[in-house]
Amino acid sequence: MAISPTLLSSLPSTLSQSGYQRFWHWRGWRVRYWFHPGPVGTTVPPLLLIHGFGANLNQWRHNLPALSRVAPVYAIDLLGFGDSEKAATLYGAELWADQVADFIQAVVGQPVALVGHSLGALVALTATHSHSDWVKQLALIALPLEGNREDLVAGWIAALALRVESLVANPLLMRSLFTLVRRPSFLRRALAGIYTVPERVDKDLVNLFALPTCDRGAARTLCYLVRSRTQPSFSPSVKDMMTTLAVPTLLLWGDQDRVVPVAQSKGLANLSPLLTLEVLPGVGHCLYDETDADFNQRLLTWLQKT
Repeated sequence: MAISPTLLSSLPSTLSQSGYQRFWHWRGWRVRYWFHPGPVGTTVPPLLLIHGFGANLNQWRHNLPALSRVAPVYAIDLLGFGDSEKAATLYGAELWADQVADFIQAVVGQPVALVGHSLGALVALTATHSHSDWVKQLALIALPLEGNREDLVAGWIAALALRVESLVANPLLMRSLFTLVRRPSFLRRALAGIYTVPERVDKDLVNLFALPTCDRGAARTLCYLVRSRTQPSFSPSVKDMMTTLAVPTLLLWGDQDRVVPVAQSKGLANLSPLLTLEVLPGVGHCLYDETDADFNQRLLTWLQKT
């Protein structure tokens, strides 16, 4: 199928110059991913990075080029987000976990080290639980518990989503609301409330949240996402999955996280001997972007020693 110029131009220059953007079709839906083959002879397994709610693979713009100097690296847009298709379906951790597992098998072709942020961490954990043969190592950033599904979404997005759901029968009002959401000034203020490093809320970051809202079906997909996250079947039990971990797992959390508070990490490290918890001082929800050099080095050091 033809891909619009808008989609192809949405990749930040740091990623377009250092890797390759492709589209893969899964269950009839279009899925975007980025990859770099990495250096010859590396002993680190391929990395697959999974973004959080409302974001997309572009948010790893300060991580993918650096990580690809050490290992093969892939990043994927979950169904319903980024440049992946805005599917009219109920969503959940197991649906996205199946997407990730099928991607590993069909595209990567070998077991990977999974890296997930927030919702992406929940998806990565679920994929590892269901398809452990395809995961060698697991790194999670700010893992939301299933009892706190509202933490998957920053407060402003949750409020917006509920309003959109109430307007689903009125396309004119929905279009007006999405016109407001796409405004850079609106998004910049919202992101400034999440990031603890103000200078990281730059034009690229604002655009990566704004562009997907222009896609056909974006408002409808947000309604599906809101409806899905209130369902009991949205996710398996995080604690049950933690107690049955089969691979070495790193859990990173910023002590200034305003979206998924670090207090949620209490007791998680006791659930499995394979789990290592590190609470990082002075950083927030998007610690991989706020202090990318520290995150990249911390992740690579852990991957190489486990």
